[in-house]
Amino acid sequence: MSNRDYYETIGVSRSANADEIKRAYRKLAKQHHPDANPDDPGAQKKFSEITEAHEVLSDPEKRKKYDQFGSNWSKVGAAGGGGGSPFDGFGGGGAAGFDLNDILGGMFGGGGGGSPFGGGGRRQPRAQKGQNVEAEIRVPFQVGVEGGEHELTLQSGGRITRLTAKIPPGINDGGKVRLAGQGHPGQGGGAAGDVIVTVRISLHPWFRRDGSNLLVDVPITPAEAVLGGKVDVPTLTEGTVVMTIPPGTSSGAKLRLRGKGVLDRKSGERGDQLAVVKIVVPRTVSPEAEELYRQLLEAAPENPREDLWK
Repeated sequence: MSNRDYYETIGVSRSANADEIKRAYRKLAKQHHPDANPDDPGAQKKFSEITEAHEVLSDPEKRKKYDQFGSNWSKVGAAGGGGGSPFDGFGGGGAAGFDLNDILGGMFGGGGGGSPFGGGGRRQPRAQKGQNVEAEIRVPFQVGVEGGEHELTLQSGGRITRLTAKIPPGINDGGKVRLAGQGHPGQGGGAAGDVIVTVRISLHPWFRRDGSNLLVDVPITPAEAVLGGKVDVPTLTEGTVVMTIPPGTSSGAKLRLRGKGVLDRKSGERGDQLAVVKIVVPRTVSPEAEELYRQLLEAAPENPREDLWK
Protein backbone atom coordinates (compact mmCIF):
# COMPACT_ATOMS: atom_id res chain seq x y z
CA MET A 1 0.00 0.00 0.00
CA SER A 2 1.46 3.35 -1.08
CA ASN A 3 1.71 6.24 1.43
CA ARG A 4 1.60 8.81 -1.35
CA ASP A 5 -1.36 11.18 -1.56
CA TYR A 6 -3.74 9.68 -4.14
CA TYR A 7 -5.09 13.10 -5.09
CA GLU A 8 -1.56 14.33 -5.76
CA THR A 9 -0.78 11.16 -7.73
CA ILE A 10 -3.79 11.69 -10.02
CA GLY A 11 -3.27 15.46 -10.10
CA VAL A 12 -6.72 16.54 -8.91
CA SER A 13 -8.09 18.45 -5.94
CA ARG A 14 -9.85 16.75 -3.02
CA SER A 15 -13.13 18.23 -4.25
CA ALA A 16 -12.78 16.72 -7.76
CA ASN A 17 -15.83 14.88 -9.04
CA ALA A 18 -15.84 11.43 -10.69
CA ASP A 19 -15.54 12.79 -14.24
CA GLU A 20 -12.57 14.97 -13.34
CA ILE A 21 -10.84 12.00 -11.72
CA LYS A 22 -11.51 9.81 -14.75
CA ARG A 23 -10.22 12.42 -17.19
CA ALA A 24 -7.06 12.98 -15.14
CA TYR A 25 -6.43 9.25 -14.91
CA ARG A 26 -7.03 8.69 -18.62
CA LYS A 27 -4.42 11.33 -19.49
CA LEU A 28 -1.81 9.95 -17.09
CA ALA A 29 -2.48 6.33 -18.05
CA LYS A 30 -1.79 7.04 -21.70
CA GLN A 31 1.33 8.99 -20.82
CA HIS A 32 2.87 6.40 -18.46
CA HIS A 33 1.61 3.08 -19.81
CA PRO A 34 4.58 0.62 -20.06
CA ASP A 35 3.78 -0.20 -23.68
CA ALA A 36 4.15 3.48 -24.55
CA ASN A 37 7.47 3.71 -22.69
CA PRO A 38 9.38 0.48 -23.48
CA ASP A 39 12.75 2.10 -22.70
CA ASP A 40 11.71 3.63 -19.35
CA PRO A 41 12.25 1.19 -16.45
CA GLY A 42 10.26 3.45 -14.12
CA ALA A 43 7.13 3.50 -16.30
CA GLN A 44 5.68 0.33 -14.77
CA LYS A 45 5.97 1.69 -11.22
CA LYS A 46 4.47 5.05 -12.15
CA PHE A 47 1.60 3.39 -13.99
CA SER A 48 0.89 1.15 -10.99
CA GLU A 49 0.77 4.17 -8.66
CA ILE A 50 -1.72 6.14 -10.73
CA THR A 51 -3.85 3.03 -11.28
CA GLU A 52 -3.93 2.35 -7.53
CA ALA A 53 -4.94 5.94 -6.86
CA HIS A 54 -7.69 5.83 -9.48
CA GLU A 55 -9.02 2.50 -8.19
CA VAL A 56 -9.56 4.05 -4.77
CA LEU A 57 -10.73 7.55 -5.73
CA SER A 58 -13.18 6.29 -8.36
CA ASP A 59 -14.97 4.09 -5.80
CA PRO A 60 -17.23 6.19 -3.51
CA GLU A 61 -16.92 3.87 -0.47
CA LYS A 62 -13.14 3.51 -0.77
CA ARG A 63 -12.70 7.23 -1.38
CA LYS A 64 -14.77 8.04 1.71
CA LYS A 65 -12.61 5.82 3.92
CA TYR A 66 -9.43 7.19 2.31
CA ASP A 67 -10.53 10.77 3.02
CA GLN A 68 -11.14 9.79 6.69
CA PHE A 69 -8.19 7.52 7.41
CA GLY A 70 -5.60 8.26 4.72
CA SER A 71 -3.22 5.44 3.78
CA ASN A 72 -4.69 3.22 6.52
CA TRP A 73 -8.17 3.24 4.97
CA SER A 74 -8.02 -0.41 3.86
CA LYS A 75 -7.36 -1.58 7.41
CA VAL A 76 -10.51 -0.03 8.78
CA GLY A 77 -13.61 -2.22 8.48
CA ALA A 78 -14.58 -4.21 5.42
CA ALA A 79 -14.60 -2.23 2.23
CA GLY A 80 -15.72 -4.57 -0.45
CA GLY A 81 -13.89 -7.57 1.01
CA GLY A 82 -12.24 -6.33 4.24
CA GLY A 83 -8.56 -5.43 4.16
CA GLY A 84 -8.12 -6.74 0.65
CA SER A 85 -5.84 -5.21 -1.95
CA PRO A 86 -7.32 -2.19 -3.76
CA PHE A 87 -6.67 -4.12 -6.99
CA ASP A 88 -9.32 -6.78 -6.23
CA GLY A 89 -11.62 -7.01 -9.22
CA PHE A 90 -9.32 -4.76 -11.30
CA GLY A 91 -10.02 -4.92 -15.00
CA GLY A 92 -13.79 -5.14 -15.17
CA GLY A 93 -15.72 -6.49 -12.15
CA GLY A 94 -14.25 -4.45 -9.29
CA ALA A 95 -16.07 -1.97 -7.11
CA ALA A 96 -14.89 0.90 -9.32
CA GLY A 97 -16.70 -0.68 -12.28
CA PHE A 98 -14.28 0.41 -15.02
CA ASP A 99 -12.35 -1.34 -17.78
CA LEU A 100 -8.76 -0.39 -18.48
CA ASN A 101 -9.22 -0.77 -22.22
CA ASP A 102 -12.09 1.69 -22.04
CA ILE A 103 -10.00 4.13 -20.01
CA LEU A 104 -7.07 3.98 -22.44
CA GLY A 105 -9.26 4.18 -25.49
CA GLY A 106 -7.76 1.03 -27.03
CA MET A 107 -4.47 2.83 -27.69
CA PHE A 108 -2.44 -0.36 -27.35
CA GLY A 109 -4.50 -2.66 -29.56
CA GLY A 110 -7.84 -4.38 -29.23
CA GLY A 111 -9.00 -7.67 -27.75
CA GLY A 112 -7.38 -9.91 -25.23
CA GLY A 113 -8.62 -8.38 -21.99
CA GLY A 114 -5.34 -9.24 -20.26
CA SER A 115 -3.57 -7.30 -17.56
CA PRO A 116 -1.43 -4.36 -18.72
CA PHE A 117 1.20 -5.24 -16.14
CA GLY A 118 3.15 -7.71 -18.25
CA GLY A 119 3.08 -11.45 -18.71
CA GLY A 120 0.86 -13.16 -21.24
CA GLY A 121 -1.77 -10.43 -21.06
CA ARG A 122 0.38 -7.64 -22.54
CA ARG A 123 -0.61 -6.90 -26.09
CA GLN A 124 1.94 -7.47 -28.79
CA PRO A 125 2.89 -4.35 -30.81
CA ARG A 126 1.41 -4.16 -34.28
CA ALA A 127 3.71 -5.48 -37.01
CA GLN A 128 5.30 -2.59 -38.88
CA LYS A 129 7.46 -2.72 -41.98
CA GLY A 130 10.93 -1.24 -41.57
CA GLN A 131 11.88 2.08 -43.13
CA ASN A 132 13.31 2.21 -46.63
CA VAL A 133 16.87 3.35 -47.28
CA GLU A 134 17.71 5.73 -50.15
CA ALA A 135 20.98 5.28 -52.04
CA GLU A 136 22.52 6.54 -55.28
CA ILE A 137 25.06 4.88 -57.56
CA ARG A 138 26.79 5.80 -60.82
CA VAL A 139 27.22 3.08 -63.42
CA PRO A 140 29.17 2.98 -66.69
CA PHE A 141 27.31 3.95 -69.86
CA GLN A 142 27.40 0.39 -71.20
CA VAL A 143 25.86 -1.03 -67.98
CA GLY A 144 23.00 1.44 -68.32
CA VAL A 145 22.37 0.25 -71.90
CA GLU A 146 23.03 -3.47 -71.58
CA GLY A 147 22.27 -4.03 -67.90
CA GLY A 148 24.48 -5.77 -65.38
CA GLU A 149 25.40 -5.79 -61.71
CA HIS A 150 26.85 -2.99 -59.62
CA GLU A 151 28.20 -3.16 -56.08
CA LEU A 152 27.25 -0.56 -53.49
CA THR A 153 28.20 -0.01 -49.86
CA LEU A 154 25.84 1.32 -47.19
CA GLN A 155 26.85 2.62 -43.75
CA SER A 156 24.31 2.73 -40.91
CA GLY A 157 24.89 2.82 -37.17
CA GLY A 158 28.55 2.00 -37.55
CA ARG A 159 27.77 -1.04 -39.69
CA ILE A 160 28.92 -1.47 -43.29
CA THR A 161 26.72 -3.46 -45.64
CA ARG A 162 27.74 -4.46 -49.15
CA LEU A 163 24.95 -5.12 -51.63
CA THR A 164 24.67 -5.96 -55.31
CA ALA A 165 22.17 -4.06 -57.44
CA LYS A 166 20.95 -5.69 -60.63
CA ILE A 167 20.66 -3.01 -63.30
CA PRO A 168 18.01 -3.78 -65.94
CA PRO A 169 18.91 -3.15 -69.60
CA GLY A 170 17.84 0.23 -70.95
CA ILE A 171 17.41 1.97 -67.58
CA ASN A 172 17.27 5.75 -67.87
CA ASP A 173 19.46 8.15 -65.97
CA GLY A 174 17.70 8.75 -62.65
CA GLY A 175 15.83 5.44 -62.83
CA LYS A 176 15.35 3.49 -59.60
CA VAL A 177 16.11 -0.09 -58.58
CA ARG A 178 14.50 -1.67 -55.50
CA LEU A 179 16.44 -4.10 -53.30
CA ALA A 180 13.60 -5.75 -51.38
CA GLY A 181 14.13 -6.51 -47.70
CA GLN A 182 17.55 -4.85 -47.49
CA GLY A 183 16.44 -1.74 -45.57
CA HIS A 184 15.86 -1.14 -41.86
CA PRO A 185 14.42 -4.09 -39.88
CA GLY A 186 10.71 -4.15 -39.15
CA GLN A 187 9.04 -3.99 -35.73
CA GLY A 188 6.75 -6.47 -34.08
CA GLY A 189 7.55 -9.14 -36.63
CA GLY A 190 7.08 -6.83 -39.61
CA ALA A 191 9.09 -7.19 -42.79
CA ALA A 192 12.30 -5.26 -43.33
CA GLY A 193 12.22 -2.15 -45.49
CA ASP A 194 13.79 -1.88 -48.93
CA VAL A 195 16.81 -0.12 -50.37
CA ILE A 196 15.76 2.26 -53.16
CA VAL A 197 18.73 2.86 -55.47
CA THR A 198 18.76 5.84 -57.84
CA VAL A 199 20.90 4.98 -60.88
CA ARG A 200 23.04 7.66 -62.52
CA ILE A 201 24.61 6.83 -65.88
CA SER A 202 28.07 8.08 -66.78
CA LEU A 203 28.77 9.78 -70.11
CA HIS A 204 30.47 7.84 -72.90
CA PRO A 205 33.34 9.37 -74.92
CA TRP A 206 31.63 8.52 -78.23
CA PHE A 207 28.02 7.43 -77.74
CA ARG A 208 24.95 9.26 -76.45
CA ARG A 209 21.35 8.17 -76.06
CA ASP A 210 18.19 9.47 -77.68
CA GLY A 211 15.42 7.35 -76.24
CA SER A 212 16.08 3.81 -77.42
CA ASN A 213 18.51 4.96 -80.12
CA LEU A 214 22.26 5.35 -79.83
CA LEU A 215 24.00 8.20 -81.62
CA VAL A 216 27.65 8.44 -82.60
CA ASP A 217 29.37 11.16 -84.64
CA VAL A 218 31.20 9.88 -87.75
CA PRO A 219 33.64 12.35 -89.37
CA ILE A 220 34.15 12.07 -93.15
CA THR A 221 36.19 14.06 -95.66
CA PRO A 222 34.68 16.38 -98.27
CA ALA A 223 35.67 13.89 -100.96
CA GLU A 224 33.89 11.04 -99.15
CA ALA A 225 30.83 13.24 -98.79
CA VAL A 226 30.78 13.97 -102.54
CA LEU A 227 31.88 10.65 -103.94
CA GLY A 228 30.65 8.30 -101.25
CA GLY A 229 32.67 5.47 -99.76
CA LYS A 230 32.96 3.00 -96.95
CA VAL A 231 34.02 3.98 -93.44
CA ASP A 232 34.55 2.19 -90.13
CA VAL A 233 31.93 2.92 -87.46
CA PRO A 234 32.11 1.71 -83.81
CA THR A 235 29.19 -0.04 -82.11
CA LEU A 236 28.68 -0.33 -78.38
CA THR A 237 28.73 -4.14 -78.14
CA GLU A 238 29.72 -5.55 -81.55
CA GLY A 239 33.00 -3.84 -82.23
CA THR A 240 33.59 -1.96 -85.48
CA VAL A 241 31.37 -2.36 -88.53
CA VAL A 242 31.74 -1.00 -92.08
CA MET A 243 29.15 1.54 -93.13
CA THR A 244 28.48 2.78 -96.66
CA ILE A 245 28.43 6.55 -97.18
CA PRO A 246 26.14 7.36 -100.13
CA PRO A 247 27.48 9.87 -102.69
CA GLY A 248 26.34 13.42 -101.96
CA THR A 249 25.94 12.94 -98.19
CA SER A 250 25.62 16.24 -96.33
CA SER A 251 26.97 17.01 -92.88
CA GLY A 252 24.36 16.19 -90.22
CA ALA A 253 22.85 13.28 -92.13
CA LYS A 254 21.97 10.26 -89.96
CA LEU A 255 22.77 6.83 -91.32
CA ARG A 256 20.98 3.96 -89.59
CA LEU A 257 22.35 0.70 -88.20
CA ARG A 258 19.18 -1.22 -87.30
CA GLY A 259 18.84 -3.10 -84.04
CA LYS A 260 22.12 -1.88 -82.54
CA GLY A 261 20.62 0.58 -80.11
CA VAL A 262 19.12 0.39 -76.60
CA LEU A 263 16.63 -2.24 -75.46
CA ASP A 264 13.15 -0.73 -75.09
CA ARG A 265 11.85 -2.16 -71.78
CA LYS A 266 8.22 -1.74 -72.84
CA SER A 267 8.34 -3.25 -76.33
CA GLY A 268 11.22 -5.64 -75.69
CA GLU A 269 12.85 -4.51 -78.94
CA ARG A 270 16.11 -2.70 -79.55
CA GLY A 271 16.35 0.71 -81.05
CA ASP A 272 18.84 1.66 -83.75
CA GLN A 273 22.28 3.17 -83.86
CA LEU A 274 22.44 6.39 -85.84
CA ALA A 275 25.73 7.51 -87.34
CA VAL A 276 25.64 11.30 -87.48
CA VAL A 277 27.79 12.44 -90.39
CA LYS A 278 30.24 15.30 -89.75
CA ILE A 279 32.13 16.61 -92.78
CA VAL A 280 35.59 17.59 -91.60
CA VAL A 281 37.56 20.15 -93.60
CA PRO A 282 41.36 20.12 -93.20
CA ARG A 283 42.78 23.21 -91.52
CA THR A 284 45.80 23.31 -93.82
CA VAL A 285 46.34 21.79 -97.26
CA SER A 286 49.30 21.43 -99.55
CA PRO A 287 49.63 23.77 -102.54
CA GLU A 288 48.67 20.91 -104.83
CA ALA A 289 45.49 20.14 -102.85
CA GLU A 290 44.60 23.82 -102.71
CA GLU A 291 44.85 24.02 -106.50
CA LEU A 292 42.57 20.99 -106.84
CA TYR A 293 39.98 22.61 -104.56
CA ARG A 294 40.10 25.74 -106.77
CA GLN A 295 39.54 23.64 -109.84
CA LEU A 296 36.64 21.87 -108.10
CA LEU A 297 35.11 25.21 -107.17
CA GLU A 298 35.28 26.38 -110.78
CA ALA A 299 33.98 23.08 -112.14
CA ALA A 300 31.04 22.89 -109.73
CA PRO A 301 30.01 26.48 -108.96
CA GLU A 302 26.78 25.40 -107.28
CA ASN A 303 25.74 27.78 -104.47
CA PRO A 304 23.94 25.90 -101.63
CA ARG A 305 22.63 29.23 -100.22
CA GLU A 306 20.96 30.31 -103.42
CA ASP A 307 17.31 31.25 -102.77
CA LEU A 308 17.67 29.99 -99.17
CA TRP A 309 16.79 33.26 -97.44
CA LYS A 310 14.65 34.90 -100.08
